[in-house]
Amino acid sequence: MALAPLLLISYLVGAIPTGFIVGKLLRNIDIRHHGSSNLGGTNVWRVLGPKAGAFVLGCDIGKGYLVVAIIAQIRFTPLLLDYAVVAILCGLAAIIGHVFPIYLQLRGGKGVATTGGVMIALAPLPTAISIGLFAVILTSTGYVALGSIIAACLLPISLVIFNRFTGLQFHPLLIGFTTALALFILFNHRRNIARLLAGKENRFERAMIWRRLFR
Repeated sequence: MALAPLLLISYLVGAIPTGFIVGKLLRNIDIRHHGSSNLGGTNVWRVLGPKAGAFVLGCDIGKGYLVVAIIAQIRFTPLLLDYAVVAILCGLAAIIGHVFPIYLQLRGGKGVATTGGVMIALAPLPTAISIGLFAVILTSTGYVALGSIIAACLLPISLVIFNRFTGLQFHPLLIGFTTALALFILFNHRRNIARLLAGKENRFERAMIWRRLFR
């Protein structure tokens, strides 16, 4: 039972609706009724501007990282599970919270940024590779969804490769966890995939991505 409070706290932290809060503070709008209707940083970027979008993205990543790096280490009573397992379970609870936030009738974001924060804490190097690939795809194509999908699918493959060919060893549960997350992210992006195949997916103009952010 000692694990339950950690999972609950992780869920509640993950469920903090950063995009919703920023929309209310900046323009008194419900971001879910604008743009793509998503709470994530991409939609906030399109509706409220690049700085607001970057802030929401950073907060959503931070939620995932905080849960794994700090909350998972709290001990109300001794746990039979080792830290790696507890951290993975807490990270999963945070991602579920982001996608299904209790504060907003279970209607949240797609979980990519919060997943990124969780994975930065659990597996920094493979995650850095995935983030790098995401950045390359975003800046070369302008498609956030495409970058998110490919980066998510690369993660479990990277973990397997690192376990096989390097001295780094990642818990088998983490490989299963990232595989399940990749499938979940694919499911959450099913409409984006349909729009990509139809050539109708929204995209950022490549030359404007960083210029708009730092203007």
